Amino acid sequence: MRTKVTVEAGEAGLRPLSARSVVLSLLLGAHPPELPVRDLVVLVEPFGIGGSTLRAALSRMVAAGDLRRTDAVYGLSDRLLARRRRQDEALHPRTRAWDGDWEMVVITATGRGPAERADLRGRLTALRLAELREGVWLRPANLDRTLPHGLREVAVTCVARPDEPAHDLVARLWPLDAWAAGARSLLTRASGAHHPADRLTVYAAAVRHLLADPVLPPALLPPGWPGDTLRRAYAEYRQELAASSGLDDGRDGGRPSGP
Repeated sequence: MRTKVTVEAGEAGLRPLSARSVVLSLLLGAHPPELPVRDLVVLVEPFGIGGSTLRAALSRMVAAGDLRRTDAVYGLSDRLLARRRRQDEALHPRTRAWDGDWEMVVITATGRGPAERADLRGRLTALRLAELREGVWLRPANLDRTLPHGLREVAVTCVARPDEPAHDLVARLWPLDAWAAGARSLLTRASGAHHPADRLTVYAAAVRHLLADPVLPPALLPPGWPGDTLRRAYAEYRQELAASSGLDDGRDGGRPSGP
């Protein structure tokens, strides 16, 4: 059964802030992604998180494998570093001119359990592919990337030119109107959010929304597509957060000084 890529609806994907989400947002925006606990205590204060709550959250995050601790410095685990790479890619997707080709991935592996199937679906969705029918995934070949070599163990990959008109196929694969409506809702909320916790809540949702952007060729997008506008707003927020907290949002390894 064919499944469209879903987008978060309702309250534009907003989720209540927790100490964990604040810490992860700060570390995901820090370069390098590690901070001494004394700096974290200062940085989370504007979000209404006290020192004891922070330390309890840090302990749970280390136990859960979210963070690594070296002395009094906390850094992202390998799994979260991969998440940061996806976020950076969502902010700056690499594209190329589209010549009409489509990437196609056909799953050939059998006998996989539910967990393995769910993991593969997640990997394919993260590659911005969409499922046409069970086991058949595709997208316009406008991303400047190569598919992971490991896919060959479970699938056949190829380049295709479907007979169906590209606009019709895109409409079947992605809920573009719903994604655009969600992006505009987030932009509206961001413009009216002034408290640090409110702004972080909105832009954390914006990151998740950008990860679901199919990054289609401009010719296949509806008029007024808000993808680039949301990316620019999120990039400006990262700079704002870095400036207000002393974090360096560049790539030179800066971080805030301790009290």
